[in-house]
This record gives sequence, C-alpha cells and structure tokens, in this order.
Amino acid sequence: MPVIKQLENKIRLVTIVCTVFIAGCVVISVGALLSARLMVSDAQKKVYLIDGNIPIPLHQVDDKETMAVEAKSVVAIFHEYFFTLSPDEKYIDYTITKALYLIDNSGKRQYNVLREQGFYDNIVQTNTHCTLFVDSIKFNPDSMSFEFYGRQRLERNSATVYRSLKTAGYIEKLPGRSENNPYGMSIRNWRTIENRDLDGSGN
Repeated sequence: MPVIKQLENKIRLVTIVCTVFIAGCVVISVGALLSARLMVSDAQKKVYLIDGNIPIPLHQVDDKETMAVEAKSVVAIFHEYFFTLSPDEKYIDYTITKALYLIDNSGKRQYNVLREQGFYDNIVQTNTHCTLFVDSIKFNPDSMSFEFYGRQRLERNSATVYRSLKTAGYIEKLPGRSENNPYGMSIRNWRTIENRDLDGSGN
C-alpha cells in the first residue's frame, strides 16, 4: 500500500511538472511569436538609403501623422495660386490652372464668377499686384474639413488695399498622385466665408 501511494505521488508530481513545463513552453512560444511579429512590423517600416557603401536607415511615417501637414499644405498652395496674381493675362491663366488641379468644380465656379464680374480684367487694366499672406489654417482630421484665414494685398499705383479672407471646405484623398497634384488630395465644396477690406496697415 505505501508503495502504491508513493507511486501515485510520483505520478502526480510528474504530471504537475509536465503541466508546468508545457505551460511554460506555450508562454515562451507565444511571447516569441509576438516579439517576432513586432520585429517584422518594425522592420517593414524601415527603409535604407545607400550613401556610397553606407546604409542609412530611414523610418516610415504613419499616414495619420502626415495627413494634417499635407492637407494644410494643399490648402495653402491652392490659395496662393488662386489669390496671388499679377497684371499679366498669361500669368493669371498659369496660376489659376495650377490652382484648379487641386480643387473640384467649386473652384472653377468661383473662378467663372470672378471672371464674369471683370475681376481679372480689372487687375490687368489697373496694373494691380495681388499678394496673399497665409495667417492660419485649421484642419479637422475627423471630418476632413478646413478653415483658411489669410490677407490679400492689392497694390496699385494709386493705393494699396488689404482684404481679409476666410474660406472653408473639405479635403478628399485621391486614389493616386500626379505631376499636377503630387499630394494626392483635392479640395471640395470650397466656399468664401469672408472677403472684406481692411485698413491700410492690414488690420
């Protein structure tokens, strides 16, 4: 009887040891798999630039981290193209064309309204130089909406006029990038909220 009890105790001990060993192996295996997956994921975010024979590691940046920066850049560049003008018909056509690559039909509609009102003809005839100053751009990544705040200086031979400019719209990601739109983003539903004269100091 004591021999059988000792045998049972030994079997129980061996069972416990085996169970602990197997559990430890499972934990180690799972930990190794997770660690390997993280290492592979991290390695995929690294790009190496070869400078001569020296590899320089470059880190891939998450798209969300650059979204706000790229969206604000698109908004700023569009407004600079659209509102920075000189008394030269070819230059106006050039900048407006560049601007319209970055926006949907709402930009074309605004351009047509200004053209029909004689805005661009007046710039040429009065020898007016229009310069846009970007004050700030607010971008909401959740709604992909933006608000643009800036000032436009209209410099003529007779006087210099400053105008306050506020516009709003949305940013849409495009399926690809092109030479005319390297950001792969487009402004849509663009509208002017405020466009009024300021005093001569720009206040």
